[in-house]
Amino acid sequence: MDFTLDDTQTEIAALAAKVLGAGDDSWRALASSGLLALALPPDLEGDGLGVAEVAQVLTEVGRAAAPVPAYATLALGVLPVETLGTPQQRAEFLPPVAAGEALLTAACHEPSAPLAGEPAATARAAGGKWLLNGVKTAVPYAAEATRILTPVSTPHGTAVYLVDPRADGVTLVPTPTSAGTPECTVRLADVAVEETDLLFDRGAVAALHRFALAGALALGDGLLAGALALTVKHVGERTQFGRPLATFQAVAGQIADVYVAARTVHLAVTSAVWRLAAGLDADAELDVAAYWFATQAPVALATCHHLHGGVGVDETYPLHRYSSQVKDLGRALGGAAHRLGRLGERVAG
Repeated sequence: MDFTLDDTQTEIAALAAKVLGAGDDSWRALASSGLLALALPPDLEGDGLGVAEVAQVLTEVGRAAAPVPAYATLALGVLPVETLGTPQQRAEFLPPVAAGEALLTAACHEPSAPLAGEPAATARAAGGKWLLNGVKTAVPYAAEATRILTPVSTPHGTAVYLVDPRADGVTLVPTPTSAGTPECTVRLADVAVEETDLLFDRGAVAALHRFALAGALALGDGLLAGALALTVKHVGERTQFGRPLATFQAVAGQIADVYVAARTVHLAVTSAVWRLAAGLDADAELDVAAYWFATQAPVALATCHHLHGGVGVDETYPLHRYSSQVKDLGRALGGAAHRLGRLGERVAG
């Protein structure tokens, strides 16, 4: 089945590409162009759009390998808060994000448990409040965020709380990333939260994970496309023995492999995002797309570096921005073996 972008998504992609190529302050430019407000409801001066349109912005961010907190804020913050939050929560946290003045993020991972469906972190009632305890890993922009969406297990099931990273009992431990973007391990020790900090808890963890996967894959789709375009340009312009590198059969075969990987990932991601946006069951498609990205993207980026020769190991050349972000995304997805295990569980179940 062939999936195509409608006019609105095409316009959003074109605007995002233009904005990201206009200057260094890309985050402010995204805000001033209205692209951070796409998912906000009209009563908050947003466009009332959804995951499909936000995915287009993330894809263009990836295509430019822009060092902006778009994935954390839009996929891990704005989409779940807009979908699961109360009117008061949306009014408090979403407009500052749309203005480029605040960030949101989510703590989806735990030690040895990426995208933990049954969180080891817990919430227990005490004196009219809830106390959160546990450890969350690989939380992007944790220190910079206004709130961290934090999945926990409660006596009644699972839930997601909005945690202030500056609250008593929260410890942030900076951890390294390939791309150099801010990330922390978050330790929770009797962190007190109110009932007003609770997102709609029925299925909230699963919904958060769907947005996390869709956002990561949309960003990764753009990263692969951007790395491919950069490499095609290089082999088309760089000459050896008086001929462009692209005219050599070995080079042409390798860049074709990258093209096939990029297009396969694009189709899988587009299918998964379309189903999620249409309100259909997208879990299987998200798992398939995540597996393809985790297996194909690192190999494709390694080929791109190889085809660049010595230029490919120069950290001042833009290719490293693509490969480092692909590494971080692959880790956020849990890696190829984990994604294959998830698919195996789906088939076995």
